Amino acid sequence: MRVIFALVLLVGLGLAGFAVYMAQNYIEGYQSALAKEKAARKPDIETIEVYVMARAMEYGDTLTQEDVKMVKYPKKSLPEGIFTSEEALFPENDDRKRIILRKLEPMEPLLAAKITMPGEDAGIQSRLAKGMRAFAIKVDVASGVAGFLRPGDRVDVYWTGRVKGSGGEIGNDDITKLIQANIDLIAIDQTANQDFEASRVARTVTVAVKPHQVAALAQAQSTGSLSLALVGAQDDTVAEAIEVDQRSLLGIEQEAEVVEFNKPEPECTIRTRKGSEVVEIPIPCTN
Repeated sequence: MRVIFALVLLVGLGLAGFAVYMAQNYIEGYQSALAKEKAARKPDIETIEVYVMARAMEYGDTLTQEDVKMVKYPKKSLPEGIFTSEEALFPENDDRKRIILRKLEPMEPLLAAKITMPGEDAGIQSRLAKGMRAFAIKVDVASGVAGFLRPGDRVDVYWTGRVKGSGGEIGNDDITKLIQANIDLIAIDQTANQDFEASRVARTVTVAVKPHQVAALAQAQSTGSLSLALVGAQDDTVAEAIEVDQRSLLGIEQEAEVVEFNKPEPECTIRTRKGSEVVEIPIPCTN
């Protein structure tokens, strides 16, 4: 009996082991097929290693190698001005510093437009394109859009003053005229930081203009007052020529000039009698 019991037990264990083996093969086969199906459905995205920020940095901070790191980024989604090599970001044998121009957040791709060239100043000189000049305009809470201006904004400049004409053709009416449209604002007071606190009322703003525009703005500022109008961030239209004077503002039509022609002077006469006839003789009027 003991021999038969042992034999039955041995056969049972063998069948159980075989069942476990078959189940394991089935599960492994199913998992392998599932992995292959997932791999077939997964899109083939080509990536490339680029430099991103390892920590948050503010305008004016000095960029070092510890502030950045390499991560994989979809190659087809690379923004313009990205850095993909250490030589491009930190040239060999060049110890000159690179300065942050705009606030950067962790894991944000580092772009050339957001840092200076090695050794370049982070002041407004770095924001002036070729052929452009910086010109300062005095503003207050009213003319400076109530303090909502920031570096990087675009503004229209209006001049208000009094025009003197020759003779009676143009009177001394005050007029307001658009003199410059869509010009770039590069600094507020003494800062060119685009993260400038917009609620602070500035005393001067600096704009980037061409040399002939500098002359126009200087002349306008010395002969009248300048006011700024903020252009929307998505507005790509250019304002047309605009001019408003007191008469057009109030709807007053200019009176036509009355030209008086020379009228003949009145003549005086005296009557005299010659025989039976009465004769009128003209004489100069005394009254």
